[in-house]
Amino acid sequence: MAKVVCRNLCKRYGDQLAVDNVNLEVGEGEFLVIVGPSGCGKTTTLRMIAGLESISSGEVLIGDQVVNNVEPRHRDIAMVFQNYALYPHKKVYDNIAYPLQLRHVSKEEIRTRVVETSKLLSIEPLLERRIRQLSGGERQRVALGRAIIRQPRLFLMDEPLSNLDAQLRIQMRREIIHLQRQLAITTVYVTHDQVEAMTMGDRIVVMRGGLVQQIGEPMTIYNHPANRFVARFIGSPPMNLVDGMLENRNGKLLLRTSFAEYTLPGDVQASLEKSRSGLGSMSIICGMRAEDMTIDLTENGATNHTQGVVDLVEPLGSDVFVSVKFGAEMLLARAAPDLPVREMQKVCLKPNLAKMHFFDPKTEQNLLR
Repeated sequence: MAKVVCRNLCKRYGDQLAVDNVNLEVGEGEFLVIVGPSGCGKTTTLRMIAGLESISSGEVLIGDQVVNNVEPRHRDIAMVFQNYALYPHKKVYDNIAYPLQLRHVSKEEIRTRVVETSKLLSIEPLLERRIRQLSGGERQRVALGRAIIRQPRLFLMDEPLSNLDAQLRIQMRREIIHLQRQLAITTVYVTHDQVEAMTMGDRIVVMRGGLVQQIGEPMTIYNHPANRFVARFIGSPPMNLVDGMLENRNGKLLLRTSFAEYTLPGDVQASLEKSRSGLGSMSIICGMRAEDMTIDLTENGATNHTQGVVDLVEPLGSDVFVSVKFGAEMLLARAAPDLPVREMQKVCLKPNLAKMHFFDPKTEQNLLR
């Protein structure tokens, strides 16, 4: 095991800054996931850690050693790629054994370690098959086996599950988690899939445009997103975001939107007052998770501007997602599967005001964080 540290890490391609001043630390035995949309710099960051990409400025440390000028083969790392990078003309045995053969390990030790590794990944019956005879999941296990057999101090994984179908992705996700915990090898895992990030990582690094947006444990990032981008990117479905106005009326803080008006709870008001240095009126972006929206089918006490029309009902078995239209605004709510709601029905949405998020329209930063 080894910890990894990136200090002020930058990568430039001409005038383009692909990775901008990335600072992060991966603890020994930790599973760190770097997540973000295409082009955000996550794979470039991983490749700089691996030594496959030159560093424009900053440092990468593996253990206590600065490895900027250390060749990839001398960094004691193992990579698993999106395309597996297996040799189709070789058998599974030879693909797994190849890293040891390069190091001139004895045939007896190679056989012992190949068998041990194949048992760990449940691919022992496949050792004599050719790669072209394997399914996608089996090829992924072989690629993992080739990485594991080296017994490296660091795993680097670049979207290794993106070529698999949805069901197999879930299965392999679980297997990688169990494998990493069993081996306790420091792992940096890159993905664009926020579900993979939430379910696999001890901590998550969210990137956008070459910049780190937030680093933290999955539920911390989910419950306390640093800014508007993180709030929308992390979570499935994405957070509802609507424009609003905060107003101080007789010492009470009110939130006005185009479809409703709410008096905020005292603790939320106190937190906003602290972050804003006062209670003057201001424009705001408010965020609400789908699970924090309650659908009220009764019309008791409802006024026209608080009612919406159901635009779409999406049953998913254990949950139902209901899209409700309020004029130009569309909000998504999570409901119980037995809720008798239908399209074009008038309903009221009641947000949990204690769990509402507030973002500055100019900086997009979370005011309650």
